[in-house]
Amino acid sequence: MKGYNRLEQIMDYLKGHNLVTVDQLVVATAASPATIRRDLIKLDQEGVISRTHGGVTLNRFIPAQPTTLEKSQRNLAEKYAIASAAAAFIRAGDSVVLDAGTTMIELARQITHLPLRVITSDLHIALFLSEFKQIEVTIIGGRIDDTSQSCIGDHGRKLLQNIWPDVAFVSCNGWDLEKGVTSPTEEKAALKRDLIANARRKVLLADSSKYGAWSLFNIAHLDSLTDIVTDHHLDDVARDLLAGISPRLTIAQ
Repeated sequence: MKGYNRLEQIMDYLKGHNLVTVDQLVVATAASPATIRRDLIKLDQEGVISRTHGGVTLNRFIPAQPTTLEKSQRNLAEKYAIASAAAAFIRAGDSVVLDAGTTMIELARQITHLPLRVITSDLHIALFLSEFKQIEVTIIGGRIDDTSQSCIGDHGRKLLQNIWPDVAFVSCNGWDLEKGVTSPTEEKAALKRDLIANARRKVLLADSSKYGAWSLFNIAHLDSLTDIVTDHHLDDVARDLLAGISPRLTIAQ
């Protein structure tokens, strides 16, 4: 097989999997391990892939925050499943912090039957939950980010730094075993860091399509979390790697 065609095969395989090993690519291309390693060195030098602990992924750097409208059209079944699994972490009387995002909005829809204190940065969540008398809603305040319709800035950070919630749920654009949970902007990363800092239970909600992707600014390393909730499309290699760190991994069906 010519090298060009084999590289295309490798790229096609990578597009369908979050994280792959040399052995998997050997089977997929019928090439030798030494040949695959040479191809991966070439792709790495070209900036097409990233090598991580346990395998390789496509280079999935996310430079900018997608809008709420863009995110609302993606992975709807996965978001519903993740929100359903996450709702089981919440008990009547809890104080709960909800990050901004479409998965968080779905989680808010699934906890309206409980008496709660909810603190959120998301305008959509605050307005929605304010309709339920048994839920006390606090919005953190500050400047509004027009891409996510959520609060950012020092005002909200000061509030988050001075509360001790039972559980905090954080969202992200990308998560990765090596790079952790990341955000495209320094301001968002700082706020999300404060959002989970004092919580008894720190939970990442992120669908599997975001695994192996990353942005410039770190929010948290995965082993600083207590829980990660993702969907059943997360591949076996990633699951095995994540099983070796401290957060409890919940696969939402």
